[in-house]
Amino acid sequence: MLSKKLHKIINISFIVITLALIIWGALHMKTIYFEFYNTVILSGAYLGIWKGLKITLILTITGTFFGTILGALICAVRMSKISSLNFLGQFLIAVLRGTPVVMLLMFLYFFVFMDNPIDALYVAIMGYALNTGANMAEIFRTSIEALNQKEIEAARMLGFSKIKVFFYIIIPQSWHIAKPVYESSIISLLQWTSVAGYISVTELTRMINGMGSRIGNPFYSMFLGIVIYLSLAYIVRFIFWITAKRGVIQ
Repeated sequence: MLSKKLHKIINISFIVITLALIIWGALHMKTIYFEFYNTVILSGAYLGIWKGLKITLILTITGTFFGTILGALICAVRMSKISSLNFLGQFLIAVLRGTPVVMLLMFLYFFVFMDNPIDALYVAIMGYALNTGANMAEIFRTSIEALNQKEIEAARMLGFSKIKVFFYIIIPQSWHIAKPVYESSIISLLQWTSVAGYISVTELTRMINGMGSRIGNPFYSMFLGIVIYLSLAYIVRFIFWITAKRGVIQ
């Protein structure tokens, strides 16, 4: 129930913010057009924004991919009946979820890999994967624990092996429960990529800030940044919606 309410709040928030931006843009259309054309197109700033956008997408996609795999592994450790493994899973989740993303990135970049010639982009991917993995682990765990255990026991009595129960009952039903929160986690990761600039990763937010400093009018660069991030969030939501309609991730 909580996830459904959260899902509804996010939907309403997106709609309200989008309508406010549309109304404001309609009232200032002419000014926005000339300012946008002069600061983004004529100046060539769109090339830098495109470069930053690609980095943001790379961080989001790779962070989600590796975070999901890592989250499944941590979830398995967290739900282990072996007390030492269970404690290890709880410890990893507590540390990785409790540490702010920007602090985790800075710790990896300035301390863990301080003496190693590793690109900041790979450090950022690692940091986002660790943070996302901890969040995903809790999403998976709570979704599995929310299942009706009687159905699992009935399947075992009918002769289903543990592997078949896991793939045919646990995964489909737990995914249905986890999907709204999983979608929100991806959008949150997209937003958190904006702090990658703290370790010299030139992502979208850093590019937009640089553009605002160069043109001396940060308002339009910030406005453009908001529009881009909102558009990306809607794209994520649309992907989940269209795949759910077609039964791909139901």
